[in-house]
Amino acid sequence: MFLRIPGGKPLNKTAHETKPKAVICALDVKGKARDTDEFSLTAEESVQELARLAETLGLEVAATVIQERPAPDPATYLGRGKVQEIAGLVTDYGASYVLVDGQLSPSQAYNLEEILGVQVLDRTEVILRIFAQRARTKEGKLQVELATKRHELTRLTGHGAAMSSLGGGIGTRGPGEQKLEVDRRVLRRRISQLTDSLEKVRKVREMQRKRRRESRIPQVSLVGYTNAGKSTLFRALTGEEVLCDDMLFATLDPWTRRWILPSGMVVLLSDTVGFIQKLPHELVYAFRATLEESLEADLLIHVVDASSPTWEHQAETVENVLRDLGASQIPMITVFNKIDMLPDKEVDNIMAGTKGRALGISALHGDGIDELAAMVEDELLRDTQVVSLLVPYSMWDIVSEIRTCGSILDEVHGESGALIICRLNPVDANRINKKLSG
Repeated sequence: MFLRIPGGKPLNKTAHETKPKAVICALDVKGKARDTDEFSLTAEESVQELARLAETLGLEVAATVIQERPAPDPATYLGRGKVQEIAGLVTDYGASYVLVDGQLSPSQAYNLEEILGVQVLDRTEVILRIFAQRARTKEGKLQVELATKRHELTRLTGHGAAMSSLGGGIGTRGPGEQKLEVDRRVLRRRISQLTDSLEKVRKVREMQRKRRRESRIPQVSLVGYTNAGKSTLFRALTGEEVLCDDMLFATLDPWTRRWILPSGMVVLLSDTVGFIQKLPHELVYAFRATLEESLEADLLIHVVDASSPTWEHQAETVENVLRDLGASQIPMITVFNKIDMLPDKEVDNIMAGTKGRALGISALHGDGIDELAAMVEDELLRDTQVVSLLVPYSMWDIVSEIRTCGSILDEVHGESGALIICRLNPVDANRINKKLSG
């Protein structure tokens, strides 16, 4: 059969053959910002993450190479001697790909492919290809294609391009136009078409969000680093069957479902795409309509993989992306997931050093789920007041409305109606009072 890596050439692969092999290489640039950032990944940790990305893409990592340099080589990113060493590894292992844990310029990518004789992908291209594999909905596919085309536009160079022969006369281009310029025009036209299509999607999403706001149902969004367990938590809270594979970027398309809290209060819970360090700008731009789901939330639940040795860096990456999106002011609860994989003492140490509202949970086994629901309800009802409403049985549908936007504390039933003691925010309390008195 054929295994196709999106955007690349099809690779022959039978059931008895191994996955295509890849060699990973990276620079350890000393004196960078990492030295002053206690949560930044080391070169080794970043390479380990790229190795997981490679596995998600369907590749087998044959070898990794890290070179210490004060700065990237302008021509080949790594030093010439190191590139020759990598060429030897490609030959020894029969590798089909070289993955670079960084961002290559078009000329660097071209030079490396000329020397190594295999396809060279930088970190951005690896992530783009994973997104292309994972996209399922029409919107997701449009977003990935837009990100890919925008990236391709930055990579166009004259290297290796077959230029058409110059022809025509002065002031004419037609047959004499360079292929490079034709490629650019085709890409820009497609980018414009995709942008228009996604603008229509954005307007539809805005209408959906407007209806949600008008419904007065609180909105809660799950955010977090990729593979932190957001989808597993989403399933535990809503009962919705969603993909919960142990792989990076298992979820690209957002899900929104009703979540009924213990008091009967209804909220809309959204599961969003995971973040990662060095998330390509093209993806942030293309997926903005999806990421904006977080901006509309009344509350964010930041899911952190407590079992990861780099969870501090992952949490900081998520907070930085939220800040860039303008969502840093939204109230947030931090949940440390996968505590079942840690000794109790380590969990206690994590919780002791955490600021703000936080909780340790295991979404897989259900530990801490009830406590999380109670914490969410407390947060959503923080600015509410206790009110007593006499609701006649002839208007009993108002009780469902109260449950939707608030929390019922007690019901005292009589012959013609019931006294409902509940928590509501002042706006909803005034609105419901007017309905009852009208």
